[in-house]
Amino acid sequence: MSFNCNDTERSDKVAEALKQVIDPEIGLNVIDLGLIYNVDFIEKEQKIICTMTLTTQFCPMGESITDGVKFALQEAFEGYEADVELTFEPPWNYDMISDEGRLFLRM
Repeated sequence: MSFNCNDTERSDKVAEALKQVIDPEIGLNVIDLGLIYNVDFIEKEQKIICTMTLTTQFCPMGESITDGVKFALQEAFEGYEADVELTFEPPWNYDMISDEGRLFLRM
């Protein structure tokens, strides 16, 4: 599953930044896992809102992963504040893993 970005010119940079955020239990980045649903830039407020999910609502590494996403976006887009909004709709499933991620996981 790919993510939506309201700024298509920045979507590659978003993906590049978020590919640095790894789910430590699985060993795969949040982009290839399909955890990122939407990234919105709000220019007026110099803000980035990232809507994402986790592999489970009770993911023990959830805070670490969401903090990593926030940090990666703020590092990539200096001067912007990033917020992460968690959702579990739709719930994550293995079909959301990218082809690249499947190769990595040997699925």
